[in-house]
Amino acid sequence: MTHSPPFTLLASAAALALATASLAHADTGKLLLTGGVSTIAGSAGGGLTPWAVIGSNATEGEVGVSAYATRAATQDYGLNGYGVAVGLHDRVELSLARQDFDASPAIALNGIAPFGVTPGQHIQMDVVGIKVKVAGDAVLNTDSWMPQIAVGVEHKRVHPDSIGSVLDFLGTKTSGTDVYVSATKLLLAQSLLVNGTLRYTNANQNGLLGFGSAAPGKNSRSLQPEFSVAYLISKNLAVGAEYRFKPNNLQALGAAAGLGTALREDDWKDIFVAWAPSKNLSLTLAYVDMGRVVPGITNNRRQTGYYLSAQVAF
Repeated sequence: MTHSPPFTLLASAAALALATASLAHADTGKLLLTGGVSTIAGSAGGGLTPWAVIGSNATEGEVGVSAYATRAATQDYGLNGYGVAVGLHDRVELSLARQDFDASPAIALNGIAPFGVTPGQHIQMDVVGIKVKVAGDAVLNTDSWMPQIAVGVEHKRVHPDSIGSVLDFLGTKTSGTDVYVSATKLLLAQSLLVNGTLRYTNANQNGLLGFGSAAPGKNSRSLQPEFSVAYLISKNLAVGAEYRFKPNNLQALGAAAGLGTALREDDWKDIFVAWAPSKNLSLTLAYVDMGRVVPGITNNRRQTGYYLSAQVAF
């Protein structure tokens, strides 16, 4: 199998993470879970949305690495993801991720037009990210109302395989770039972490259905808010929730083609539990609600299910 360049870099970075783990600083100054876990796009945050924190256990003056693997499943779909991130001096984060989405229900599209979608179709997507902390410190400035603020960029490239003909019909691109600003505040006395992210994007289903749309769908980017809250039950256990607004670019195109709301995109949300049995390992389990994902091929079912992720960080 031929791998794309981002995937080759991902494999190399994973090997580097494992090779350098024993050289990483052992006594980190970071509090457990305050560096977040790995999002589905590879950056540090919750499961669905990035936070302003920099991933890994590295503090100022240190370099750290983290790696993760994720499995999510709903009534009709499944997603496997994995990736690595490098934290530089608690200031810059570089991340690489790959998503493998089980889009088997898409074969029903052949009943609408001769798209040639093959049985058991999967969609893969590579995500290259960079995040830079620009102000504040979520941990050190807990006695101030100033949050930690970071700016991030996620460049995504989707590999649709036989669904490429569907993306051509929709007029979507196979690559796109999200830009976001995150603000994270840790209220240590209240054991509470809150985060708000504003994303500038034209991604459909996070990019798995391409970027933008042919008219009368929405092709230009729009601002989409995302929110997270986490309560620290103990130093190594947190519960929380996330809500991520989505652009819904394709519905107008589907309606114009006589498909009604078959291409509607709903907001995403989850309720999660994160546990860190040690400073190098964290496990996240969540109930996730992705709303309707191409409801025209899933009998309008809401896609709810579970999300399980494991991360190692040094």
